[in-house]
Amino acid sequence: MTDSRQHRVDTLRQAARRKSEAKTKAAEAAIRTLVKRDEPITFQSVQREAGVSHAFLYGNADLRGRIERLRGQARPKPSPPEGAGSDNTIIQALTSQITHLRKQHRDESAALRAALEQAHGENLELRRELARLGGNLQPSTTS
Repeated sequence: MTDSRQHRVDTLRQAARRKSEAKTKAAEAAIRTLVKRDEPITFQSVQREAGVSHAFLYGNADLRGRIERLRGQARPKPSPPEGAGSDNTIIQALTSQITHLRKQHRDESAALRAALEQAHGENLELRRELARLGGNLQPSTTS
């Protein structure tokens, strides 16, 4: 590799590292802000607050673990039914649990859709960059 090419590669790597560090700091600040405001910690809430993508949050193992841990702590613990034999109490508890699971499913589905959109955008950018650099973008037609 030529010196000038290596210099460009190093410069791009440094820029990518700085960008990732800035996103990480923004996400950590968003988590602190959400905790102070006593708002639920979810991938979606952190993404909105920090202005980063879901893909970035899911891809960063430290942030992902922290968000999952905080999200798990915020889940309400089901209270034991007062009348253990009461059908009405059991129905209410199960209905509440179903409602919570549906909301969680919607949030996670939205996060995955956003991450997929982000990945598609990144793929498009990479294809354009590769085409600009003269690479062959033709996918193999043999399966």
